[in-house]
Amino acid sequence: MSELLSVILFLASVAIYALKAGRNLFWFISILVVLGLFIILNATLYASNYFTGDGINDSVLYTLTSSLTGAGIGKYILPGIGLIVALVVIFALLSWVLRLRKQRPHHFGYSLLALILALLSIKTTPAFQQVSDLVISQTSSGETDFDAHYKVPHPTIAHPKMNLVYIYGESLERTYFNEKAFPGLAPELSEIKNEKAIDFSHTEQLPGTDYTIAGMVASQCGIPLFAPFEGNASASVSSFFPQNICLGDILKNSGYDNYFMQGADLRFAGKDIFLRSHGFEHLYGSQELKGLVDDPEYRNNWGYYDDTVMDEVWQKYVELSKQNKRFALFTLTVDTHHPDGFISRTCEHKSYSYDGAPNQSFSAVACSQEHVAKLINRIMASPYFKNTIIVLSSDHLAMNNTAWKYLNQQQRENLFLIIRGDKPQQERIDVKRSSLDNGATVLDLLGGDNYIGLGRSSLSSQSLSSVFLNLKEKINQWKPNVIRLWNFPKTIKNYTIDQQKGTFSFSGTHFKLPLLIRVSDNKVEPLPEGEYSAPLRFLLATFAADDKFLWIDRCYKMARLWAPALSTSADWCVSQGQLGGEPTVMHISDQQYKGKVAFKPVPLDDERFKQNVDTLKILDNDIRYQADSFIFNVPGAPQSVKQFTGISRTENWGRWSNANLAPEVNIQYAAPLPERFDLVITAKAFGPNAHRPIPVRVGHQQQTLELGDAVSTTTLHFTNPDNADTLVIAPPAPQLSDLDNIIGQDPRKLGIGMVNIKVVPTSDTP
Repeated sequence: MSELLSVILFLASVAIYALKAGRNLFWFISILVVLGLFIILNATLYASNYFTGDGINDSVLYTLTSSLTGAGIGKYILPGIGLIVALVVIFALLSWVLRLRKQRPHHFGYSLLALILALLSIKTTPAFQQVSDLVISQTSSGETDFDAHYKVPHPTIAHPKMNLVYIYGESLERTYFNEKAFPGLAPELSEIKNEKAIDFSHTEQLPGTDYTIAGMVASQCGIPLFAPFEGNASASVSSFFPQNICLGDILKNSGYDNYFMQGADLRFAGKDIFLRSHGFEHLYGSQELKGLVDDPEYRNNWGYYDDTVMDEVWQKYVELSKQNKRFALFTLTVDTHHPDGFISRTCEHKSYSYDGAPNQSFSAVACSQEHVAKLINRIMASPYFKNTIIVLSSDHLAMNNTAWKYLNQQQRENLFLIIRGDKPQQERIDVKRSSLDNGATVLDLLGGDNYIGLGRSSLSSQSLSSVFLNLKEKINQWKPNVIRLWNFPKTIKNYTIDQQKGTFSFSGTHFKLPLLIRVSDNKVEPLPEGEYSAPLRFLLATFAADDKFLWIDRCYKMARLWAPALSTSADWCVSQGQLGGEPTVMHISDQQYKGKVAFKPVPLDDERFKQNVDTLKILDNDIRYQADSFIFNVPGAPQSVKQFTGISRTENWGRWSNANLAPEVNIQYAAPLPERFDLVITAKAFGPNAHRPIPVRVGHQQQTLELGDAVSTTTLHFTNPDNADTLVIAPPAPQLSDLDNIIGQDPRKLGIGMVNIKVVPTSDTP
């Protein structure tokens, strides 16, 4: 109802302004901005619902502010392009409609009425309500009874006996095993569930547990994943719930070697950070599996197929079992990922039809469960099974996939099965529970406590799902309490920089470098540099003249403003101060540097503030530094260079040539090059460009350069009778590559990797 009302108000606002208000630039812009916000909010709701099926929720907020590295975006490109095109068309059409009667004299009353209706259209749209609810849930005070229900387990298991294999089935909810609704969909796993496992049949999904990383946190730490988004803080922390004791911590403390293996990239959504924060030392994702799998090219949009990963898990299980040491081996499938999953080449169940037509999501489930069942059966048939407990659970309920509408016609529950090697048994346990209880149940079975956080063992305790009439509502009320478990500090006095780990730490909290921190009274606002966002200096340029800041970054990014001697250094530096004053820059030489935050009172100067902001905003390629060579691992170029093309972004070691930007590397100097000079090039070649002649031209003179895969230095001798001012390097075979490519950008066409180029004048005497 509210959605219909908001659309009616939107159309009424457009009609009144277009037909009655007349022409006025201020009111036109105001109405266009407010109506544009209505469109963007609803587009965001539509896009979010496409992924989650539940609109704009915590999973959307967390995913957008966390690492997107390794995201399988291939299936979303066309819908994304379609949405962008639709928004452009809608905005153009809206602008045209609002100016239909632009020749009429302006009418203040109609303009005001149109603006009020536009604001009401935003207020009544479900998108605004969902965003408002998220903001309110982040800022409320929480509930006083949280501590009474949150329990900290003992950090060890007194006498551990069993090894653990824990399988997360991506979106593999229990609903798929409803034989009446979906006959024959999962025959292999259904047999295991019905004949060989303890089946917990009533596992509900709670807020903050409804996406992969959240489901993992819930099942191992007994808490929903609610993160402190103020200042985008959660995107930069290098630990998850650092004060919490989770299942992985207890296993590690009890002598277990913890392993995690999946086909997708570990960095996506910060899974690697969570696992390393809580007891996992051996992690394998798509990057780590490249050198292990038989066919590195056999993969889908997200990573390696489930048949590949389950085989690797089996091999690791056998290897670890033979070592006769305690271990916990966790894994996560990927083939059932929304929107429609992936079908591996080795499964027998490649197609499943529903409503008279093949359904890709159901087919992916039928295929993936076959590989999971094969792994379980292999373990059960091995001589090591008697010392093993196998757990199979869904990470969360399926999101908006091609089976979504059929799933929603059923009572939806998460999957949670336990198969005991020491005491094989089949049992169905119908108690009401949630995925928060998974870790506590496993811990109980291994001989530890029967509680973790808000989770309780379903074997010997009562779940909070049974204690509270509506635990979902209670979890939302506890959200601020959960956020406080991050122990996010409000003040900063002392800090530590660990260069080896790439972290900045204060008050027991660790952040990834680089980092910008806005400091005010009783508030510390970390502002990390996102993988796909602009450098921190552009964010700093938005600070007010009197805003106090602490900026930890590569020296060259700040030194050209306040420490010119470090303007070509790629080491770490710390700057602190105010843009209207004179910030200091400290070079970090120690591997572990301990510093203090001290802002001295300084007079603020408007001219100095403007100069600092203007310098911070200079684009990378327009930066110029004082040096006698072109140093490629810092942005910009030496002052002797006028402009350059065909060169990719700065990386820690240097820069690649990129034929997508220009077919050749072209460096134009501000003055003609010397009549005679040596060109000293430190570089390496990419792919087929290695060990092939690479033409290097200055005017009509040409030499050839030959490079290998490793960095080397070559000196070429040039004469320049034409007084040419341009150096051209032409890699013979630029090749498309996703090497260290940024998500959302086209693959680069790489030729050579440049570290340093220096022009050295020589004597006129031959």
